[in-house]
Amino acid sequence: MKFSHEWIEKNPWLLIGLVLLVISVGGLVEIVPLFFQKSTTEPVAGLKPYSALRLTGRDIYIREGCYNCHSQMIRPFRAETERYGHYSVAGEFVYDHPFQWGSKRTGPDLARVGGRYSDEWHRTHLDNPRDLVPESNMPGYPWLAKTALVPSDVTAKMRAMKRLNVPYSEEDIAQGPATLVDKTEQDALIAYLQGLGTQIKSRN
Repeated sequence: MKFSHEWIEKNPWLLIGLVLLVISVGGLVEIVPLFFQKSTTEPVAGLKPYSALRLTGRDIYIREGCYNCHSQMIRPFRAETERYGHYSVAGEFVYDHPFQWGSKRTGPDLARVGGRYSDEWHRTHLDNPRDLVPESNMPGYPWLAKTALVPSDVTAKMRAMKRLNVPYSEEDIAQGPATLVDKTEQDALIAYLQGLGTQIKSRN
């Protein structure tokens, strides 16, 4: 046995192959069962696909790198649930491609930020965070309020999401651009933030 172990360690390609085999089997054992658990594959009660405006806002959230400082995943620990609210569950994120969980918290977690502040609060905060939180190190995003959305852009985004099994109807996709007329990037981002976590919050 000692000889065999020594022989494996002296053959790097064999060692690499065996390590990959062990990791692959272990990964499959951990991951595959999740695809058959309803709690991880079915949406929570009341969850609906993002509206065209919120979907656009989510893309702006990603584009501006908000996920670099804000997570969207509340762990099931008392310290987190007392501060942020109900812990996150997989069924809240079935329409997210990609999801925005993360673990980086330069700023607070945003999983339950929906409805916590008014739209006007968000507008002021996005323009200049220090007007509301003097110690904030978050940069301002004043250009979002001046940048108009391009309504036609959302059609391709919604069709892409439909291919990923987000249940948009053809009517949803056809009507999407009309809901973005005369809206700014700031409007879209605020709409996205105002919906975060509201399905679980409404049940508490």
